[in-house]
Amino acid sequence: MSTKARILEVTAALVAESPDGDVSTRAVCEAAGVGAPALYRHFGDKEGLLSAVVDHGWDKYLATKRDRAPGTDPVQDLRDGWDTHVEFALHNPNLYRLMNSPAMRTPPAAALESHRILTADLQRAAEHGKLRLAPELAAQIIMSANVGVALMLVSRPATFTDESVSRRVRDSVHTMVFTPDVMAPPTATPDPSTPDPSTPDPSTPDPSTPEADESRLPATAARLNALLRQAPAPVLSPAEDALLTEWLNRISNAPRS
Repeated sequence: MSTKARILEVTAALVAESPDGDVSTRAVCEAAGVGAPALYRHFGDKEGLLSAVVDHGWDKYLATKRDRAPGTDPVQDLRDGWDTHVEFALHNPNLYRLMNSPAMRTPPAAALESHRILTADLQRAAEHGKLRLAPELAAQIIMSANVGVALMLVSRPATFTDESVSRRVRDSVHTMVFTPDVMAPPTATPDPSTPDPSTPDPSTPDPSTPEADESRLPATAARLNALLRQAPAPVLSPAEDALLTEWLNRISNAPRS
């Protein structure tokens, strides 16, 4: 292992073991068996060292995302993604707080990659007609809520003691961004031997309900926008495409009561 890698591994371990998540460069040098000049040569200063630990943490987190093959249900992938995010935070509380610290002025490239992965999953949901917002706005809403819940759970464990908090917030946020049929409670499956053709499909929202009617237009706009992006050849000129995208996003993201 190189000197740089050893310093990084030692720092990450010390951060994990620290009562408050902070470490001193002296402690790092002693644990890694190197002098201060070696640390400063590789990382510049303490902020550079902690920034490298943050990059290391994001790579560790993304290892759970990069190799995941998309499932057949993008909504379930998004539920699982929320849950694995919170699990990572709970298993790495000091590292997670450091990864989301305001002191990290420049977002690591891996953090931006994480956001792109979330947006891509939401793009697939939009293509299935299951999203009532544009994927980019939905990603901002979900990511901010996911990080907020995870930070509260690891920063204030004595206050946030109910294990259902994360799931409840997840479902509330998903209710906001997905179409009503996605979040509808499961309906008992009738006996297939006695089918009733007059029974409506439980996966289809009742068109007479205000909620279903309210979500239909923004969901259609989000789906059309997503499908146009998947077109094998440009259908519109760049100017037309930009204008249509602006219109569809405005319809999808318009504030609703």
